[in-house]
Amino acid sequence: MWRDHLTEIIIFTLLFLLVSVMGFVAARWRAPRDMAHLDEWGLGGRNFGGWITWFLVGGDLYTAYTFVAVPALVFGAGAMGFFAVPYTIVIYPLVFLVLCRLWSVSHRHGFVTPADFVRSRFDSPVLALLVAITGIVATMPYIALQLVGIEAVLKAMGVTGESTLARHLPIIVAFAILAAYTYQSGLRAPALIAFVKDTLIYIVILVAVLYLPYKLGGWGEIFGAADAKFDASPSPGDGVLLNANNQLQYVTLAFGSALALFLYPHSITGVLASRNRDVIKRNMSALPAYSLLLGLIALLGYMAIAADVKPLPGASEGTVDNNTIVPLLFDQQFPSWFTGVAYAAIGIGALVPAAIMSIAAANLFTRNIYKEYLRRDATPAQEANVSKITSLVVKIGAVACIVFLDPQFSIDLQLIGGVIILQTLPAVALGLYTRWFHRGALIAGWAAGMGLGMWMLYQIASPTRKHFAGSAFPLEKFGFDTPKTIYVGIVAVLVNLLVAAILTLILRAVKVREGVDGTTSDDYFADEGDPRVTPGDRQDADAAPEPVA
Repeated sequence: MWRDHLTEIIIFTLLFLLVSVMGFVAARWRAPRDMAHLDEWGLGGRNFGGWITWFLVGGDLYTAYTFVAVPALVFGAGAMGFFAVPYTIVIYPLVFLVLCRLWSVSHRHGFVTPADFVRSRFDSPVLALLVAITGIVATMPYIALQLVGIEAVLKAMGVTGESTLARHLPIIVAFAILAAYTYQSGLRAPALIAFVKDTLIYIVILVAVLYLPYKLGGWGEIFGAADAKFDASPSPGDGVLLNANNQLQYVTLAFGSALALFLYPHSITGVLASRNRDVIKRNMSALPAYSLLLGLIALLGYMAIAADVKPLPGASEGTVDNNTIVPLLFDQQFPSWFTGVAYAAIGIGALVPAAIMSIAAANLFTRNIYKEYLRRDATPAQEANVSKITSLVVKIGAVACIVFLDPQFSIDLQLIGGVIILQTLPAVALGLYTRWFHRGALIAGWAAGMGLGMWMLYQIASPTRKHFAGSAFPLEKFGFDTPKTIYVGIVAVLVNLLVAAILTLILRAVKVREGVDGTTSDDYFADEGDPRVTPGDRQDADAAPEPVA
């Protein structure tokens, strides 16, 4: 009953209102030159320094869903839930190699999206369109999943209703406020709010990992309780250690997720808003601090087992919602005022990434669909206006996913999203280093990887769903005599690369035109203060392209 959680509700509401005010004030933060321009509205003026970028990118990647879903997976499945820790460690060296180059070429040419880069690099509007659509489709369920985190908190506070509207009204109101200040302030809003969000999360988690083991009898008791639970499970899985059948899945899921994470448009948006290359380099060195935090967050799953937390009922009859275990753990083990702070950390943790994701998806639509195919002569002000409206539509779509779909299905959609976004790796990530691939071969590789990935995902079943029930593909369906599984995304992107490589050789052999590279080698090392390039400065379409390493 909500009256039993009045203190938590008051603190949650006050902190939520605080960051909402900050979101509106952000429109005047750091003296924007002209908010009617995508550089200002969608990229914060491309002038964020080290601290702002650190909080923005960290707040972008470590979401409310991470806060509730990673411990929930550890609570329900054991060691497999820790896959998120190595993948967030592996990712930063990869990003160091890739996104510094993307920042430079985007700074030089004024690119706002990864599809802008692909359009210029491979002289292919079709390939750029595929990258844009892929980014939008992969991002939509990710936004919806931020609502899962807020919904878990609202359930724990008893703020639910019988009807569909009453149950979801708080989420609708929260996202309406988010939509309003994002529309006004653009990327500046989540950048400013990220300071509050990350500070709250650090305080809450550090207090939890110091206090809860003391209260629950120590780490030995916590791991012992987890081990006993998994040993007694009627369908034994990993337990506190991986079993032999899940090790391949663990490795491929961690590596595939690392490759996918910084291909997401919202991750790239946070990086492109940086002031210079040094900001990115320093952040790639400092962001692993979030990985330490993530490991601590994951341990909350074992603490919930030791505390004998019982998840609340799920949306479907006879199911439970494991996403509620972290809110319930705080509710049972901490005083009401601190629980309210923890709930606010989770709720605000949904707003920052949701805002960045909606902005990134809107920028893709505006630059690579609206401007490319609907209105080529669109002015910067018109682009900014279309992007603002599109960001509202994206948020409405995310809310609709939660209201009308089973939340578990939204989670499965997010897993599918990782497989989808991986298919842009050859064009975006490898394209930053080489133009060896033919543009036609990249399109064919994308189609092959996407087709195989969707077929594999369709074959994955669970006790509650016949198809699209996760991303762990049984190798026995490929004819192997083993119960092991593998992450779908890795297989799909390898096929993508293979098709692209073979077809490149064929298309080169028959001398199919490759188009003109709109970039030069020094573009990939440009830094703050280097002059921008306008389309008129480039060679015409019949000139020989300058080779790029």
